[in-house]
Amino acid sequence: MNNNVVVGMGEALWDVLPEGKKIGGAPANFAYHVSQFGLPSCVVSAVGDDALGDEILENLTSKGLKQLIEKVPYPTGTVQVEIDQAGVPQYEIKENVAWDNIPWTTSLETLAKKTKAVCFGSLAQRNVVSRETINRFLDTMPRDEDTLVVFDVNLRQGFYNKEILCKSMEHCNILKINDEELVTVSRMFGYPGIDLQDKCWILLGKYNLKMLILTCGINGSYVFTPGNVSFLPTPRVGVADTVGAGDSFTAAFISCVLKGMPVAEAHRRAVATSAFVCTCNGAMPVLPDEYTK
Repeated sequence: MNNNVVVGMGEALWDVLPEGKKIGGAPANFAYHVSQFGLPSCVVSAVGDDALGDEILENLTSKGLKQLIEKVPYPTGTVQVEIDQAGVPQYEIKENVAWDNIPWTTSLETLAKKTKAVCFGSLAQRNVVSRETINRFLDTMPRDEDTLVVFDVNLRQGFYNKEILCKSMEHCNILKINDEELVTVSRMFGYPGIDLQDKCWILLGKYNLKMLILTCGINGSYVFTPGNVSFLPTPRVGVADTVGAGDSFTAAFISCVLKGMPVAEAHRRAVATSAFVCTCNGAMPVLPDEYTK
């Protein structure tokens, strides 16, 4: 693996949907879409020594996705997903599973030293083992001007607290958050009652971020950089489901930034990619060439 790897780190699991199970977890979704943009990517997680775990490894391999996924003595993660009438998923996430127990290994240390960009969230930090592994990985990565450390907040159920969110924001230089999460985080951090954009400017300054990405579902998305903001409306498309749409947005945006595109163009590509993923079932469709060139 070369020296500019883009890593998605955290949960690897099965989304058990009404129509059957689909491979899921933000890190795999992210790494898969980055690979479609032609950049070397890798997913870091853990699965159980069981049939579901084997199937995840086979599935990711068949998609050509590089992986550093350890087998650990816990069951492979599953999530019961119910889709409401608006097509929005509701999750019930099983606890004490393999991805809660990602071990720190020498191969992970080697990978960290070759990592150009990483994306991690709050969910995989709900258990101390994976949380410590993620933090060690971030501490081991080379930190030069161009290294991107993306904290995609991804709040799920009650699996987060102020301390985890604070530490993650201190570690990252790009924050990705949606409008609902921003309300929750602002309440937690004591910035209620000011408008969404002001909250974003406060976070950008407080944590000295390169960028803050705010997605607002059908109400568009923003990319804040010091002194500038890019806003784009969300295209109207026929939505099959929204599973993984946010991960594809992050992957497209980060891939384009790493390829040297201006923020506005990276933002445009991210919006288009995410809208396309909404028209497909599941989180990992093949993207058309015009999105990834």
